[in-house]
Amino acid sequence: MKDFRSDTFTQPTEGMRKAMYLAETGDDVYREDATAEKLQRIAEELTGKEESLIVSSGCMGNLIPLMIKGGRGMEVLCAEEAHIVRHEIGAVSSLAGTLPVAIPSDNGILRPEDVESNIHGYAYDMSETAIIETENTTSGLVYPLSTLRSIKDIAEKHNLWVHLDGARIFNASVESGVPVKDYAATSDDMTFCLSKGLGCPAFSVLSSTKEFIKEARRLRKLLGGGMRQIGIFAAAGIYALENNIARLKEDHEHRAAISEALASTGWADIKISSTNMIFFTSRYPMQNIIKAFRQRGVLFLEDAGMGRIVTSLNVTDQDTEDTVRIIKEIDEKEFLS
Repeated sequence: MKDFRSDTFTQPTEGMRKAMYLAETGDDVYREDATAEKLQRIAEELTGKEESLIVSSGCMGNLIPLMIKGGRGMEVLCAEEAHIVRHEIGAVSSLAGTLPVAIPSDNGILRPEDVESNIHGYAYDMSETAIIETENTTSGLVYPLSTLRSIKDIAEKHNLWVHLDGARIFNASVESGVPVKDYAATSDDMTFCLSKGLGCPAFSVLSSTKEFIKEARRLRKLLGGGMRQIGIFAAAGIYALENNIARLKEDHEHRAAISEALASTGWADIKISSTNMIFFTSRYPMQNIIKAFRQRGVLFLEDAGMGRIVTSLNVTDQDTEDTVRIIKEIDEKEFLS
């Protein structure tokens, strides 16, 4: 099967598995896991932040900043499409106690003027704006650096915290040529994911100030994220950061080839095509299209009524060539049942 369901379906490569096998381990709760400590130092170098913390998932990496800087009676401004609103089971409110204010956006990219118009301070009968959340990439789209800088300027003007959900920040960096450190500078804290395009089996990393990470470490424990011999997984993260960033360009090239093939058909209407993601609609029922491609050995998902194709290191050049051929050869009649 050619698997385009998500970049979370990636499998550790042989080199990564070897690094995991050989990893030095210790008890991370006592900060005695040398490999975990090394991964956190590498993250600090990449992001330019003072300190970093391994967290179990991107969801935890997003939740902890909301708990520290938000809470009861406080708001976070974010895009309607934000992951914290749509895909984290309401943790923003149920666990962090923070009210999400979802702002209309350009496919997940906030407009600075809309952000500023939704900011308000103390009022006895209203929640108060505390955090602005951005997401890069968002549905595969790269946030313009100038937009992120404008949002950060607005945040500083109003004394607000900026959290950057950088789950796929390395895709954004490879596509745009902008260093991760420059994106990170537009936020007060940021998280990035190791288990998506970078190909690790687990973990995200949260980076910010020393004071912030000190509190984040406590809250990680509160959420059940105090982990022990995590060097086995941290070694995968180190391997990925040293070997799998530049190769993300291949995923983007595979996406572009498949997108071009879809655009040449009479039945697919491309809505978003950027970095390693494609979203498209059709006059045919999407589940019928998914079924027809599955029967030909190509897997992808439906998301908000659209077909979603995600390329990753699971996808080879041959997989891409075969998928392009299938797209061009498939008979639309197959989508009718």
